[in-house]
Amino acid sequence: MRAVRIAGRDLLVLLALGGFAASLPAWSSDFVVSMALSCLMYVALSSSWALFCGPTRYMSLAASAFFGVGAYVGALTLDQLPWAGAVALGAAIAVLVAVAMGSAVLHLRGTYFAVLTFGMTELIRLAITYVEKEYAGTVGRVLVVVPEPGTVYLTMLALALLAVATAIVVRRSRLGLALAGIGGDEQRAQTLGVDTRMAKVIGFAITAAFAGATGAAMSVRWTYIDPMTVFNPFIGFQTVLIALIGGAATLWGPVVAAIVFSLLAEALRLQLPQIYMMTLGLLLILSVLYLPDGLASLRPATFARWCRDLAARRQARRERAGGVRDA
Repeated sequence: MRAVRIAGRDLLVLLALGGFAASLPAWSSDFVVSMALSCLMYVALSSSWALFCGPTRYMSLAASAFFGVGAYVGALTLDQLPWAGAVALGAAIAVLVAVAMGSAVLHLRGTYFAVLTFGMTELIRLAITYVEKEYAGTVGRVLVVVPEPGTVYLTMLALALLAVATAIVVRRSRLGLALAGIGGDEQRAQTLGVDTRMAKVIGFAITAAFAGATGAAMSVRWTYIDPMTVFNPFIGFQTVLIALIGGAATLWGPVVAAIVFSLLAEALRLQLPQIYMMTLGLLLILSVLYLPDGLASLRPATFARWCRDLAARRQARRERAGGVRDA
């Protein structure tokens, strides 16, 4: 019963945030709407990434692959399908890629899994580049049919809200329990009868669906796309950074971090482009060292723990200094 109340509260908060975001184009400038669109993109990407990677503790670097696949599918079909159909097809093809990729690499963990997902992302990018050069004679696509900016914004808002709502539902479902069990002790989960392979593939596919749909929706933001643009590793890395710094195991951590870091990224790109990546790297290091559960773990107890650790270090230094003087 308590879980139902918490889920209901989360959905109400989500609806309130969605209503505010939906009202932005009516009273704010084009620049603010453009910033909000970037925020919504990373809310969808980081929330869907954390849905699978948070509870299982898998470090997937394949977000760029699914985003790029969705973007290319959307660009190729936008002049033949309605807008919703192009976005849905981008999500569907990304799911197929995720199922194939997951079947090959989800039995691995840790560094091996991260490196292989990144390698497969690069393999897909190079394969598309080769096919375009050999059969199309050029690399990249010019988008002739582009929907209205308001349509793109509302689509991205719907995807972001749906990603968070899916995370709310999955966290309290049998799939969510299976993913949490995999992250805790996969062998024990298998002993208890959990089909861990199927659970991982489904979770991975859900992540891919949102990344693919997001790529298809955002592809029209550029009038010209090429593999280097839509398969840019930076998209995947920033998705992972946002989720980890916000707290991948939490619901709202990636959402808050996506908003904060999208705004921070834009400010740094405009004012201090030289230190942008360095700042993100420093924030990640500090988060891993002092906030392993992300910014969402910031509570009074966290500050109390820091104070205790600091006092213990000072006491240890005093004792060492006293021992040296006695000697």
